[in-house]
Amino acid sequence: MGNILLALGVVLLAASALGLWGLHRFSARLARRAEADVPPAGRFVDTPEGRVHLVEAGQGPPLVLIHGLGGQLQHFTYALSERLADDFHVIIVDRPGSGYSERGGGADDAGLAAQARQIRNAWRALGVERPLLVGHSLGGAVALALAEDYPDEVAGLALLAPLTARESEVPPAFRGMTIRSPRWRRFVADTFAAPLGVRYATRMLAAIFAPEPVPADFATRGGGLLAMRPQAFYANSSDLVRLENDMPALIRRYPELRLPVAILFGERDRILEPARHGLALRDRLPGLAVETLPEAGHMLPLTRPDETAAFIRRVVARACE
Repeated sequence: MGNILLALGVVLLAASALGLWGLHRFSARLARRAEADVPPAGRFVDTPEGRVHLVEAGQGPPLVLIHGLGGQLQHFTYALSERLADDFHVIIVDRPGSGYSERGGGADDAGLAAQARQIRNAWRALGVERPLLVGHSLGGAVALALAEDYPDEVAGLALLAPLTARESEVPPAFRGMTIRSPRWRRFVADTFAAPLGVRYATRMLAAIFAPEPVPADFATRGGGLLAMRPQAFYANSSDLVRLENDMPALIRRYPELRLPVAILFGERDRILEPARHGLALRDRLPGLAVETLPEAGHMLPLTRPDETAAFIRRVVARACE
């Protein structure tokens, strides 16, 4: 009987190993397909922290656009950048660890300060001075970190549905990414994340875009396929976990900000609550301008590009006063 149980255990172990190997191969194939369908769209700039992938368009006062969690620069090139390039030098970055931008492997490299420093070094490598920063969602927190750490190098902040306050719990669409152990995070990224992402992508995107529809070509033109790669899952999970430590320090420094700051929210945003992340900041940021779009959700750069571009222009005008 003992020999039978031992043999059965060996068979189950071998089957498990074979299954994990299959998941790993599936994930690798999906990553290669995603990169073939959504190749780098711009150029690479070297910084001390690693290469940054970015797209430039237009001439004029500089704007640096920073996307949110699970995103990439295609969130802005989809529709927004073309509405700004006639009058501005638009610089759209893949956040460190996202899209095709590099990030170090340590826990600190996922922090807001580290991402801010790398993006700042990227625009300095281009010879850009004092850009106005446009940050969407988590990119809003990165933009705030940039303004706090480099106050003389930022002209103003135009924040789109930004993360500005501590969240008591992760939004349901991103809850599966909250993995605190780096080893377990890497294991899940290399095995289960891609298959589960494929299975639940429709549901997750519907929640993120709600109440507005997901663009039919979001997977390619919007860069959505790149979020299916193992490295994207690992970076997104690292971002989420690191926020628990970074947000309190970021919030404490809000009263130090002395530059124009404005926030645009969709009043039906289901990812970040507009009142909590927008209106509640008025007590900590005197002069803060907060605007809302009726019937709009979280993904303003893609779903409301005209209104978003007009909002950015108003912030630029205020910064130039």
